[in-house]
Amino acid sequence: MNETVLIGTIGVERLEIVSSADRLAAVEAAWTSLWQRTDGLIFQSHGWISAWWSTVADHSKRALKIGLVWNDDRLVAVVPLATCRRKGLRFLEWAANSYSDYGDILVAPECSQSALEHVWARIWSEGGFDVAFINRLLPDAAAHRIFAPGVSNGIKLRRNHREEVSYRVAGEWASGAEWLATHPKKTRQNYRRGLKMLEEAGEVTFRLLPPDEPLEPVLERLSELKRRWLTQHSRESDLFQEGEPILAALVDVLARAGVLRIFVIECNGAMVAVSINIVQHDVMMAFVTTYDPEFSRASPGVGLIVEYIQWSIDNGLRMVDFLCGGYAFKSRFATEGVTLQSVLGARTLLGSLVSFADRLRQNIKSRRESGSEQQDSSSEDAA
Repeated sequence: MNETVLIGTIGVERLEIVSSADRLAAVEAAWTSLWQRTDGLIFQSHGWISAWWSTVADHSKRALKIGLVWNDDRLVAVVPLATCRRKGLRFLEWAANSYSDYGDILVAPECSQSALEHVWARIWSEGGFDVAFINRLLPDAAAHRIFAPGVSNGIKLRRNHREEVSYRVAGEWASGAEWLATHPKKTRQNYRRGLKMLEEAGEVTFRLLPPDEPLEPVLERLSELKRRWLTQHSRESDLFQEGEPILAALVDVLARAGVLRIFVIECNGAMVAVSINIVQHDVMMAFVTTYDPEFSRASPGVGLIVEYIQWSIDNGLRMVDFLCGGYAFKSRFATEGVTLQSVLGARTLLGSLVSFADRLRQNIKSRRESGSEQQDSSSEDAA
């Protein structure tokens, strides 16, 4: 049974672990105030975590493990974690991990390092998981203060081999057209050829949806197109399953926070490409982009990406961030990439065995790749 646990004090700082939906709801105002004071990303907002928890399936396999640090009645830190059971193993990970491209904690300047370490130690000591896997850590993430290997109270976290790259478009361009002109002639021709093919099918419009446009038809269309794409590529995602409320709940959080931007390309009034984006810190973040596979020869998804990148530059944004996911278009347009790190720690014997097996597999893979590279090098020298 989920419950809130008051776990101790350090000077005037009070620690708490939130484990129930009721307590999660009760701390909304304090959490939102801290999120605003620290200028946190939407993925660490109370709204985002609550939307996930209120709509996620299989609560019987999950539990909240959200660490809070209070300074009197003022919330000064949030460590938003949760447990999940997968394939017989219990993981401790970021709350809303499946839908959050960057993981982090919220921490005010006045929060002490010792309080952060103690709240993490309490989460660890309470258990309920075999392995802690903390991923998608940006190089400047505040979470490194407690999750860096060797930092906290003897808890053994190791740098994990699972890394992701966040690709971005950043540079000094006077306009979106100038940015497009920097690309090879073939790239520009393909973009214009795609638009021409769409125009042959009907009137083509690129637009940013106004805040008062109803979201339900857009999300239904996006989910329909995404399901078709997932089926074609033998993939699954509960974010787009028919009847599942999670996508609408998350988009509602974006809208209420004022960071939602939805771009579409329409052909004869029908949406052939849709992108749900987020604007924070003068950065356009591409959350979900999809297209109608019936128009795949025209590459409307790529066309939409080119359009919203140009829009972002023309509207003074300093960067377009494609977030996580290794799709080819990201590296094609990106000017830089940032590596997201992860750490892993085993808490139980089962967790230790799984961690050891994981390291062993990775070592074998690395040796094989190294041997293959040496063979290729020897062949080149012989030639």
